[in-house]
Amino acid sequence: MTFGPNPWQQYHWDWRAATNFMAGGVGSGLIVCGALAGPQPGALVLGAVVIVVGLFAVWLELGRPWRAVNVARHAATSWMTREAMVAPLLFAAVGAAWLGLPAAHWAAAVFALAFVYCQGRMLHASKGIPAWRVPQLVPLIIATGLAEGLGLWLLWRAAAGAVPVAAWWAFALLLVVRVALWFAWRRRVHAAAAALAAIDAAGTVFKLLSALALAAALVAIVVPLGDVGLRALQAIAGVLALAGGLWFKYTLVTRGGFNQGFALPHLPVRGVARKQEAP
Repeated sequence: MTFGPNPWQQYHWDWRAATNFMAGGVGSGLIVCGALAGPQPGALVLGAVVIVVGLFAVWLELGRPWRAVNVARHAATSWMTREAMVAPLLFAAVGAAWLGLPAAHWAAAVFALAFVYCQGRMLHASKGIPAWRVPQLVPLIIATGLAEGLGLWLLWRAAAGAVPVAAWWAFALLLVVRVALWFAWRRRVHAAAAALAAIDAAGTVFKLLSALALAAALVAIVVPLGDVGLRALQAIAGVLALAGGLWFKYTLVTRGGFNQGFALPHLPVRGVARKQEAP
């Protein structure tokens, strides 16, 4: 059903829009990790490239792509506009960090957090979608992006060597926080049965992979595995955190986005006489 009194699946945002949310969170999280861990200009550049992939995907979704410049006209009302305004500042800060300018990596981290915050607010502003308008979705999107970014950083750094134990503690904390936020968000979601079924199925994967990644982090913290073992665990934990978060956000956008529908308890039917009210 595409129109009527009952909830229906929105189709304006498809896999291309989902890619923007997926890549935006991962890229932003990686930039924050790259800034905190060094700085590491390579991680910052990789994060910016991932964000560009997401923006390019959503650009492909536009019916008239070259009219995308019009998004800059609604800064006062649109979180999509604000996301588009933060992006060039973020890329400029990453470029400055690559050139070695002092404190540029901190500016890149701030803009990365602002970027993923805009993405969370973009979903929350869609008031007609019950699963998106819950306020708890904003911190969930931010925490998930940071955990995914740290997961990608662990995977990226596995080729170079084992990461410090502090990185594992941060990773474990983010995994716990994002699962806790998922439960807080899910308790507030009242949507169509099909939306809830898709969300719960993706949530099962999200929680399972997060738990496995958390177990890997605790093993890395407690068990002396050696350099080779730790690097292998980094790659596994990073992939698990990435896969769980990305699948959740993809499902949230493409299958959990059911409209609220119309509040019409009685529908008019042509040809049926109106019941006469009693005097």
